[in-house]
Amino acid sequence: MKNPKKAVHPPQQQARPGRHEKMKPVPETNPISRGSNMLKGKNVLITGGDSGIGKAVAKLFALEGANIAIAYLSETDDASETCAEVKDYGVDCLLIKTDLSKEANCRKTVQKTVRQFGSIDILINNIALHWEQKSLTDIITDQLIKTFTTNVYSYFWTTRYALEHMKKGACIINSSSVTAYRGSDSLIDYAATKAAIIGFTRSLAANLVMKGIRVNAVAPGPIWTPLIVSSFRKEKVAAFGSDAPMKRPGQPNEIAPSYLFLALEENSYMTRQVLHPNGGEIVNA
Repeated sequence: MKNPKKAVHPPQQQARPGRHEKMKPVPETNPISRGSNMLKGKNVLITGGDSGIGKAVAKLFALEGANIAIAYLSETDDASETCAEVKDYGVDCLLIKTDLSKEANCRKTVQKTVRQFGSIDILINNIALHWEQKSLTDIITDQLIKTFTTNVYSYFWTTRYALEHMKKGACIINSSSVTAYRGSDSLIDYAATKAAIIGFTRSLAANLVMKGIRVNAVAPGPIWTPLIVSSFRKEKVAAFGSDAPMKRPGQPNEIAPSYLFLALEENSYMTRQVLHPNGGEIVNA
């Protein structure tokens, strides 16, 4: 008999897609580092940058001097708060409210970003959703299509249109997951999308290597974000991350430095790779 998982947070649940400020405790997104303008003058587009990992990345990149465009679905309060915090670092921030599971919106998002900033130096494909299901037979076709159009197709479409505005030295960073490597018995379609992102990353990196555009990915473990409290039962939320080697979920600001490492020009020999900030779990990288 398995040992019961220990509570890490109070039991809680929110309506989808979840609100950052209503979580207990509120996810930590403030940069851990002091910053040294390593991305000064760079223009960054982050999908799903309103909360969670995307928010932490937006703030860290802003601290390093980058202008930030944030594409988000419907969380206007979270997005507005993030934008204000980004601007506190003295950079520009553009909010784009849109549904990136539709190709036309991916194209418009890129167009709005370029219109505001003139170019895209760093693209971070980060949006994702999931539903917990006990069996494959519980995953209806509509859910499967929604999961793939959001988690995978949006990455293809946004990247396709962004490449027209990316020059040598630019980079693309995709958000995958530890579930791409070990799977998930209750997030079967989600894990499949995250595995697809690994294939997309490695294939695109090989395709773009001679153009001088790097493509890498980050595959986080359990991270404390609004996706969790809006997807799982209260009891599962309370124990979320307790089975990680560190016995807790990671905070968004503990994951953001992996994205920064891959974005820096000084790491120009890094492409087709995946970083694994997952609290100590060993996976086949």
